[in-house]
Amino acid sequence: MTRKVALITGASRGIGAAIAKVLSEDYDIILNFASREEQAQNVLNELHPGNHRLYKCDVQDHEAVKQMMDETVKEYGHIDVLVNNAGITKDGLLLRMSDEDFDKVLSINTKGCFNCIQTVSKIMMKQRSGKIINMASIIGLIGNIGQVNYAASKGAIIAMTKAAAKELGSRNIQVNAIAPGFIQTEMTESLNDELKNQMMQAIPLKRFGHAEEVAKVTKFLASDDASYITGQTIVVDGGMVM
Repeated sequence: MTRKVALITGASRGIGAAIAKVLSEDYDIILNFASREEQAQNVLNELHPGNHRLYKCDVQDHEAVKQMMDETVKEYGHIDVLVNNAGITKDGLLLRMSDEDFDKVLSINTKGCFNCIQTVSKIMMKQRSGKIINMASIIGLIGNIGQVNYAASKGAIIAMTKAAAKELGSRNIQVNAIAPGFIQTEMTESLNDELKNQMMQAIPLKRFGHAEEVAKVTKFLASDDASYITGQTIVVDGGMVM
């Protein structure tokens, strides 16, 4: 039996790496990265056995994304799951935020997500099946001081998920988003203890999440068990946003 294929963007570390590891139990993985080749190779080495490969591609580049998708279909014959995980932060207070920092976050987080959705949609429409899972954030739901650009980018992903779900539903393509809360990654490790304690007070479960907990929700949304779920944003945040 031919294994299904999952393409995961921004998969060289953090949540993306965890998703790749969890999905590799049942899927052949296209592990996309933009710059961290050594880290991406390390993730590839940790996947469950399968026909996996690395693919270097900047999701901001529409033509490069198209080439990545085309080469994947040429090699594997199909793309069954797309996980749009690539993203960055460039935090700063609203009044001090530069045009460059605003534009860069929107370009990678939102336009990159759009580039991948638009390109894979053509493939999945021909297949008449597919799962698209977009990584949003609770910041896109509630906002955060110093993250106007990031909040805008993730809020846009949630809105884009709903619109795409409506457009693609008739072709048996489900489009959903996941909004993680504070997850233990390199990003949260750099926060000072005072800020971590403040965040912890706002989380009913009194701990940060693990990347694997987000990955397992991704696996569910990618599975046949979620075949009647589309246009939704699943919040994985320990109860922070209710």
